[in-house]
Amino acid sequence: MKGKAMENKHISVLLKESIESLNLKSDSIVVDATLGYAGHSSEILKRIKRGHLFAFDQDSEAIRYSNERLAKIGSNYTIIHDNFSNMKKRLNEEKIVKVDAILFDLGVSSPQLDDKTRGFSYHQDAKLDMRMNQDDSFSAYELVNTYSKENLTRIFYQYGEDKFARNIASKIVAYREKKPIETTLELVEIIKSGVPVKARIEKHPARQIFQAIRIEVNHELEILEDSINQALDLLDVNGVLAVITFHSLEDKIIKKRFREVSEVDDKVKGLPNIPKEYLPNYRLITTKAISPSSEELERNPRARSSKLRVIQKIK
Repeated sequence: MKGKAMENKHISVLLKESIESLNLKSDSIVVDATLGYAGHSSEILKRIKRGHLFAFDQDSEAIRYSNERLAKIGSNYTIIHDNFSNMKKRLNEEKIVKVDAILFDLGVSSPQLDDKTRGFSYHQDAKLDMRMNQDDSFSAYELVNTYSKENLTRIFYQYGEDKFARNIASKIVAYREKKPIETTLELVEIIKSGVPVKARIEKHPARQIFQAIRIEVNHELEILEDSINQALDLLDVNGVLAVITFHSLEDKIIKKRFREVSEVDDKVKGLPNIPKEYLPNYRLITTKAISPSSEELERNPRARSSKLRVIQKIK
């Protein structure tokens, strides 16, 4: 899938709101921690003619496409083929120690979901995969076929928040005793067998399980916590960090960390005159998460669970 077809296929979520929140200047140094198919990066690059964009991604296909797209806008960008968990180290290698804005869009891009060979979708048959980085050796196939019932139950409950986690795990373990589970739709049928009929009607029974497997395969939540701390450290004074999340586990991590760094120290909270050194280094730009407008949801139903939170470094 190339050119306009790819561009039309992937619709960047909360595009206007997130770009506006970054408070970009023409000479801003900006990090797009999740390049994807360059929807956000393209808009950033248009606004920083004298600045520089550093964009991270671990998907080779997305990088190839995005490089072509960004090159039509300007040359003041650097794409780094790496996970954003290495953001600080890789930027330091580029002699960058402080930046003006950082954006995370934590969603799986539409082309990844729609490319059935990637194994992210529970609607299309494909080999079990779900690796964001295709160079990694561990995939959904290894997870589904080697994890114990206890471990499967843990990730389905913890990362999928699925109340039928234990029953689904039992069905998987029983099935794979006969043969390995190899494809997405094969797994979907096993999941269905572990979910009551009534619950299957209310929502697709595989949605939360596939989410849980994807999170585990790519270590998404552990990586996110560390990466947000790196991003906060990298911000220059007045710099802005904006994060778009797509499920409650991600949002809880962001909300908690943003609150921790923007609150006044408990030791002095309530004092009439708080010493400057006890005031927080950050302030919340969004006290409540920004959700997509009804117009955006009409154009892109996949945006329905997205939330944008923004914080600024103030000293």
